[in-house]
Amino acid sequence: MGAMNSQPPVLPADADLTALLPHTGGIPGTWVTAPQRQSADAVSESGVTVYVHGGGFEYTHPDMEQIMAYRLSEATGRPVLAVDYRLAPAHRYPAALDDVVTAYRSLLAQGVPASRIILAGESAGATLVLSALLVLTRDGDALPAGALAISPQTDLTLSSPSIDANDGQDVVDRAVLDHVRTQYLADARPDQGPQSPLHGDLRGLPPLLVVAGSREVLLDDARRFAEAASQAAGTVSLDIYEDMPHAFHVSVLATDPLPTAVTLLARIGEWSGSLVAVQERTA
Repeated sequence: MGAMNSQPPVLPADADLTALLPHTGGIPGTWVTAPQRQSADAVSESGVTVYVHGGGFEYTHPDMEQIMAYRLSEATGRPVLAVDYRLAPAHRYPAALDDVVTAYRSLLAQGVPASRIILAGESAGATLVLSALLVLTRDGDALPAGALAISPQTDLTLSSPSIDANDGQDVVDRAVLDHVRTQYLADARPDQGPQSPLHGDLRGLPPLLVVAGSREVLLDDARRFAEAASQAAGTVSLDIYEDMPHAFHVSVLATDPLPTAVTLLARIGEWSGSLVAVQERTA
């Protein structure tokens, strides 16, 4: 992570930034497609991965996010729509959540089957992905094939034991989480869904892959959500990467990704491939 600050990675030259669909529901976004993926004419067949970036609901790094979108396109075998949602504190809850939901619904309106869409988010973006699922379920929308949540903050009451147990082992701490919560929520309650996904109705969610590092202060946010979603009869895979801190996944951005990054991308590819297999069996 330190090396990437001194030598920032660059978007591979073969990345295709062609907009594959004409509308995103009025929400800014960037299409990123890795090579040898389906053409724009076949997007309803190949499907779409909707990528929601992290940054504490407050920051965006477009260059880095395009590379992350490229990696996700490689891993999932789908073009990626990276959603440029509104940021706190200028736009507080539910602005960012509304943007993610609107962008997803725009894909449905343009003929992309829900069963061909994957939602993927990192950190605050993972929180938004899980919150979006609660909104879509509540409103009766067709749900995506699955959702990937990397290092989500699921309990905005900051009640997870790992926040204190892993203090000093991570790149963030309770003070950072409290700042993020205050900037994002404004007057919304931290003990309710969908803004705090753990406290929402978790029945009827699509298959989930939840990822966290064992040194994260948010480790128990991931664990507790995965357990609760599983108890609600959901299909949930929880992957914990030993000795990894928050945001370890950014190592996938490197030109020559480290072994942990290679493992993570392979796992995402395996998981997304399993969703396709299920679709084909039920088609």
